[in-house]
Amino acid sequence: MKAEILAVGTEILLGDIVNTNAQYIAKRLADLGITVYHQSVVGDNPERLLEAYRLAFSRADLVITTGGLGPTKDDLTKEVAFEYFGKKSVVHEASLKIIEDYFKKSNRVMVESNKKQAYFPVDAVILPNNNGTAPGCIIEENKKIVVLLPGPPFEMKPMFEESVVPYLKKFEQGVLVSKVLRVIGVGESSAAEMIGDILDTQTNPTVAPYAKEGEVTFRITSKANTYDEGIKLMEPMEAEIRSRLGNDNIYGEGNVTLESVLCEMLVNKKLTISTAESCTGGMVAAALISYPGISSVFMEGAVTYTNDAKINRLGVKKETLDKYGAVSSEVAAEMALGIAKTAGTSIGISTTGIAGPGGGSDEKPVGLVYVGLYINNQVKTKMLKLSGDRQKVRARATKQLLDWVRRELL
Repeated sequence: MKAEILAVGTEILLGDIVNTNAQYIAKRLADLGITVYHQSVVGDNPERLLEAYRLAFSRADLVITTGGLGPTKDDLTKEVAFEYFGKKSVVHEASLKIIEDYFKKSNRVMVESNKKQAYFPVDAVILPNNNGTAPGCIIEENKKIVVLLPGPPFEMKPMFEESVVPYLKKFEQGVLVSKVLRVIGVGESSAAEMIGDILDTQTNPTVAPYAKEGEVTFRITSKANTYDEGIKLMEPMEAEIRSRLGNDNIYGEGNVTLESVLCEMLVNKKLTISTAESCTGGMVAAALISYPGISSVFMEGAVTYTNDAKINRLGVKKETLDKYGAVSSEVAAEMALGIAKTAGTSIGISTTGIAGPGGGSDEKPVGLVYVGLYINNQVKTKMLKLSGDRQKVRARATKQLLDWVRRELL
């Protein structure tokens, strides 16, 4: 079965709302072994919406819509679908009663326009909405199926799980099983080249690379009759990819983050850590603090933006600053050592650099960042040459520093 996801709403086209519904539905359809080839967005316009239905059904057996089930005149998803299928609608008394009760329970007055939400063709499958006033429905006609769902995710998701998934189970043809490998320290083009022959000859399972900020993910997907069969089908390919990319570059699987992997290592090893930041301005500390339970090992974070702060808080020598400048490996080293000693931690890390857009020179351009690491009674530094605007330089410096610490702990 081929499916298409159609999001309805001018607010999505204008960028006022991010279409997270399509992401959710696509993932769940993949779990059911239903293929999605297209996703579309159309505004609240009856002519364009009708055209969208025609196009979608010309290339798909199943169309799932979100949005446009409200009580206002521009909520037309349902009515245009009825028009497309040549269906007349009547009041669905059970749905109307639920809507009326919903307003009574919330001590609100139900206006006449809300009755519009209770109109359906007599042969439609009604999808109850336990979190709002707009029921959904399913229409099946001439081997074509439309599933109409509300737009708000807190209404759409429960309706999909409670009513749509059981309905679609009868069309289930095997399952799609996926695993995501998260890679850092290797660029997308380099990583793709390292497994180029796999990408060129893939059948089942398949591998798809995706570039993200400062990292690459590889999604391995297999199609099988059962979940366990799908996992077994993926195992040889996963092992080969790990062998080529290196386990030190593959920092995790699924939805894990780099900082969560590092923090788990710190907690498990009972290694305390402190941070001294200049150009990143607290981003490193914030990344670590996002991990629940980090309080057992994260002792302190200092944003020492000025030279005086570096001297007074961290004990950086004035002579070092005068001789090498604040953006230098020497200062990064003294910052990392200083925060570790004054905070009394096993590890101290530091950042100092030029995030831009101004402040750079030929000798020290924008994007030059030094990071420092005190660990095992030794101080190490690295020079990073980063590109992008101010925020990207800071974010990339943060990610590369955290990855450096992770690799040191492996």
